[in-house]
Amino acid sequence: MRERIWAPLPPLLLLLLLLLLPPPLWGGPPDSPRPELPREPGPLQPFDLLYASGVAAYYSEDYEQAVRDLEAALRSHWRLREVRARCARHCAARRPLAPPGAGPAAELPFFRALLQRARCYRSCQTQRLGGPASRHRVSEDVRSDFQRRVPYNYLQRAYIKLNQLEKAVEAAHTFFMANPEHMEMQQNIENYRTMAGVEALQLVDLEAKPHLESYSAGVKHYEADDFELAIKYFEQALREYFNEDTECRALCEGPHRFEEYEYLGYKAGLYEAIADHYMQVLVCQHECVRELATRPGRLSPIENFLPLHYDYLQFAYYRVGEYVKALECAKAYLLLHPDDEDVLDNVDYYESLLDDTSDPASIEAREDLAMFVKRHKMESELIKSVAEGLGFSYTEPNYWIRYGGRHDENRVPSGVNVEGAEVHGLSMGKKSSPKIDRDLREGGPLLYENITFVYNSEQLNGTQRVLLDNVLSEEQCRELHSVASGIMLVGDGYRGKTSPHTPNEKFEGATVLKALKFGYEGRVPLKSARLFYDISEKARKIVESYFMLNSTLYFSYTHMVCRTALSGQQDRRTDLSHPIHADNCLLDPEANECWKEPPAYTFRDYSALLYMNDDFEGGEFIFTEMDAKTVTASIKPKCGRMISFSSGGENPHGVKAVTKGQRCAVALWFTLDPLYRELERIQADEVIAILDQEQQGKHELNINPKDEL
Repeated sequence: MRERIWAPLPPLLLLLLLLLLPPPLWGGPPDSPRPELPREPGPLQPFDLLYASGVAAYYSEDYEQAVRDLEAALRSHWRLREVRARCARHCAARRPLAPPGAGPAAELPFFRALLQRARCYRSCQTQRLGGPASRHRVSEDVRSDFQRRVPYNYLQRAYIKLNQLEKAVEAAHTFFMANPEHMEMQQNIENYRTMAGVEALQLVDLEAKPHLESYSAGVKHYEADDFELAIKYFEQALREYFNEDTECRALCEGPHRFEEYEYLGYKAGLYEAIADHYMQVLVCQHECVRELATRPGRLSPIENFLPLHYDYLQFAYYRVGEYVKALECAKAYLLLHPDDEDVLDNVDYYESLLDDTSDPASIEAREDLAMFVKRHKMESELIKSVAEGLGFSYTEPNYWIRYGGRHDENRVPSGVNVEGAEVHGLSMGKKSSPKIDRDLREGGPLLYENITFVYNSEQLNGTQRVLLDNVLSEEQCRELHSVASGIMLVGDGYRGKTSPHTPNEKFEGATVLKALKFGYEGRVPLKSARLFYDISEKARKIVESYFMLNSTLYFSYTHMVCRTALSGQQDRRTDLSHPIHADNCLLDPEANECWKEPPAYTFRDYSALLYMNDDFEGGEFIFTEMDAKTVTASIKPKCGRMISFSSGGENPHGVKAVTKGQRCAVALWFTLDPLYRELERIQADEVIAILDQEQQGKHELNINPKDEL
């Protein structure tokens, strides 16, 4: 059941909670004992109890029981959702809220229908669940675990213990799709794929949203100019989208939390109580547009998601000669973007192609979208009209936002164009995705004084590479190296594995948010934690400027890392500190290819390493050819040196063995897609903004921070 929080927490309180909360449970036994669950067939078992039992069995190394309980928890979770949605639809059809005409007590039929629907809904759930629905009310922590697909993390490990490799791969991939920044899971999947027979397995997301899968398939066939198949998948995606929308709206009718007051102390009258709850339901339903456009594990929806279906379809139908359908889709798109000049031109052109038996004026926008938009506008008007009267603020989001400069997998293919044909002065061929011109652009300004340019791509024997010195001063290097010892954890980012890449070195790491948290708690100087944040932002600006990017570069992951040579294990080493790899694709040296597919971080576009010291032996950064053997460039780290490069298969790289001492650096990965912004970085930005605001307030009040206790 979906629950929506009506009143958000104040920003400062929210950030303090984020800082003080313990990290998510990725390992370690739970404190509570394993609950005993009845095993006989009968009523549906609550998924939170099954989940707790499965996790307890996992930590007891009873992996068969863990698999049974975790699989049962997932089935229970799916079944509960199905029952709730089905009962909501069933009762809406059986007990419609249709008040009769005027007359004394005319409202009684309305409330009778409402009470009958409530009774129907409760009876339906009780019957289908085999018991009262109240047994399935779960905590926010459990709900969050299922949203983040945490059960699959346990399952993939339990499957491996039971030698069920194929199921382990599926579970790991399903978890990874909702947690793309989980570095160890990526490594697990790579390890599984290298085992016998696993390379040929198709990676399956067990909780993939059908409408998103069909949409992606449609885009793929569209880009391949296979318009018949593109139409098939886009039409299928729309049917699945509207089915998902119906289910999403039904699930919004569940319980909601009233953050502004304690529920038991809620003394509102009948109509106020109904209005308060209904408005939360209505806003939840209105937001289904955003939810259906958001990939698992993402904060932001796909831009312009629903309209893009019709934009792709209008051109695809044109290319197969179905001009009436092309016109219907183009007019549908204009319902949401009435001022789109390309599509307006397309409408005129499609109308000119109709035969004499067709009246252009009689061809209207697609009915499915017309009805959807009509309801959406009515909801928006209702919410805005009553918001002020009910005492809450509401700002309508722009659900169909388009950025004219955005050209990626979701680019708008408008502007009909077929090579070699011209009509009304228009070139009639589809817009193609722009070539990756940015890959060939470099040499932009370095933005900061004292930074020394060392080598460009040509001098480094590759593409999109740059080596810079003096990005950090000696004093900054010392300060960062000092703070590193206070914030780093062994195996950070690799589930605590001391040596994730080689058994001959110890790996330690820390994120920006962790540094700020430690600084806030006084465990390291806040000034030093802030330096980590500031120098990573400085590096981002340099990369964005030097490679002359036309759009904003966002952080994908920021990690301070140290590699320490383990004594007694350095004789006759032949391994690398970090094996040869690419940052956004799976390197296949034998095929001389780099496969841009999960579990690779396919959204990463640029990478950078900012070095903090040189008092160690070995540890050179190397570029290689696609064969992962032929070294094309070798860089010796030192304080303030930064190497940056594009993240694709054009730049395979690795790190030579650190044979003595400790090598420390700030590792940075960037993306051009805001959908894949680093979540911890967003939180860190908010923390910095609040700290700056607090500092400004202290200056205005002439408060000495040292006297503030």
